[in-house]
This record gives sequence, C-alpha cells and structure tokens, in this order.
Amino acid sequence: MRKVPMPEPRQVEFPDFCCKPTLILGCGNSLFGDDGFGCALVEYLEAHYTLPEEVCLLDVGTGARKLLFTLCLSPVRPQRVLILDALDMGRDPGELFEIAPEDIPAIKCDDFSLHQLPTSNLLRELEKQCGVEVRVLACQTAPLPEEVRPGLSDPVLRALPRAAELIAARLFPAASVARRGGPEDERAR
Repeated sequence: MRKVPMPEPRQVEFPDFCCKPTLILGCGNSLFGDDGFGCALVEYLEAHYTLPEEVCLLDVGTGARKLLFTLCLSPVRPQRVLILDALDMGRDPGELFEIAPEDIPAIKCDDFSLHQLPTSNLLRELEKQCGVEVRVLACQTAPLPEEVRPGLSDPVLRALPRAAELIAARLFPAASVARRGGPEDERAR
C-alpha cells in the first residue's frame, strides 16, 4: 500500500475561528431570559460595530464545547479567546465583570447549563496547555426563568452597550472595533 504524505498545517484550510488572532464567542441560551446575554451581545456588536479583519465573532449559543475541543486539537489557533456569557455571582443584575477560566465557580460547572458543563475545563486547557489567552466577560443575570421565556431583563439589556464598549476599548485594544454610525438602539440604553 502506498503511503500518502500528510499535508503541512499551512496547506490545509482552517476555519476563521482557528486562524484569526482574536476569537470572541457569545455563549448562552436565548430561550431562557438573561442566559442569552452572550448571544445578544454578539448580535449587538454585529449591528453597531465594524470589527477588524483579525477578529472572528461568533454566536455559539449552547454549542461552544465542540468548537473549543476543535481549538484544543488544532495546530492553528487564535492568540486570544474572549467568552461572552451570563453568570449568577450574586451581584446586581446587569453588572459586568471579567473572570479567568479558573475562576468560573464550581457550581456553574455542575448546573443545568449545557454550554458550561465541559466548557470550563476546555477553556483552562486552551490557556494552560495551548498558550491561548482566555478571558470571560460575564454579565450578572436577573433570576433565570424555570421555563422557556426568551428576552433579556431590562438591566441586562442596558448592559449590552457598556459591554460592547468594554470589548472595544479595554479587553483587546490591538483588535479594537470601530463604532458604526447611525442611531442608537434606544431599548439597549
């Protein structure tokens, strides 16, 4: 049997989420109130900002695990990953805060949220084993509904423009986003 040589990593096409220096992932379940914060923030950024070429912005909903697993195994990966998510840390609803993957509370790893269960371990592996800078921008939720109820609470909705400004100004200044002209989304103010 003739051996076929494996192509070099540079010869293989990789998706943007592997190739671009900055990857921003909006996580959450939009069907359960404020748990959809990360997804809503991606939508807000897409509507109000022009991202530079070196940034890949994705709404991954509850499917972050497969993407992060791919990144851990890929020979090509971003330099930094920013996770946008909702957390209940006992703060005021709508409060924004940054945490490192190792600071994700143990209770969050064991809750019903499908997008968190294995994800925190993969984030830590990306950071420690793969050398990727990983941060989480979180928003404190109001109480989450027990049944399907789409839509963000007013405090979390008002946090969207502030979160977008944080991303643009502080979190990744080398990959800052340009504000689009046009009317503001009054509901998010």
